[in-house]
Amino acid sequence: MRLFLLVALTMLAFSANSVINRLALVEGEAGPASFAAIRLLSGAIVLAALVQIRGHAVWRLTGRATSVVGPLALLAYVLGFSFAYVSLDAGLGALILFGGVQITMFAGGVLRGEDVPPLRWAGGCLAFGGLVFLMWPSGRLPVDLGGAALMLLAALGWGVYSLVGARASDPLATTARNFVWAAPLAVLPAVLFWDGMSVMGAGLAVLSGAVTSGLGYALWYRVLPHLPASMAAVAQLTVPILALAGGMLLIGEAVSWRFGVATGLVLGGVLLSLYRPRRTPI
Repeated sequence: MRLFLLVALTMLAFSANSVINRLALVEGEAGPASFAAIRLLSGAIVLAALVQIRGHAVWRLTGRATSVVGPLALLAYVLGFSFAYVSLDAGLGALILFGGVQITMFAGGVLRGEDVPPLRWAGGCLAFGGLVFLMWPSGRLPVDLGGAALMLLAALGWGVYSLVGARASDPLATTARNFVWAAPLAVLPAVLFWDGMSVMGAGLAVLSGAVTSGLGYALWYRVLPHLPASMAAVAQLTVPILALAGGMLLIGEAVSWRFGVATGLVLGGVLLSLYRPRRTPI
């Protein structure tokens, strides 16, 4: 039960992060380069302070590949997501992102020798089918190939970032190190391609970086060692549904029957992936 509550809290943080990003980037409060830089910098500052207070700060990159892959994967996700978000249809972008994450994490789990039950494959397909039903663009929609490529990069980055987190022995310190090393790399494109930011945009970037990203990702690294990669992947399919629900509550977006059907499909798929039939003794 405790693990379930922690996963649910993490998904709420991710969905809140999605709403914040949409408010900042789609509404024009911040450009993608500036938003990504402030997001990572604020997250790095808060996480570094928490780790320093605890007295176990470890900032040096070790010889292990994961210590380098973590910051680079985080950077790929944040930059790819920010730049893709302003040039790609939101629904199509979500499908590319979460579809890519599913493929990356399921493949990573299988390559690590994870035994994925058939019901989890079915549950993942059902849940993702719910997202397709809800978010597939109506009519002919010109697809920005550059934006689609950037969102695929973001999906790969987040999938790899999550797979690496499954082996984090100290979730807070590992997350802090990822942010501390990724933040300076995010500043470079912001300096070269500064695209403006309002006071509201800066506040949203700090909120995203310090709370829903920084602390949310630390919590994600806390639960990942206790979840199979495939289960962690399926659980994340609830994020777009929660984000849309948040938009309905906070931004006043309309509720549709498609949302209700999609919610049932996604939650049904997640529950199906969790189900384990009891083995009858022979």
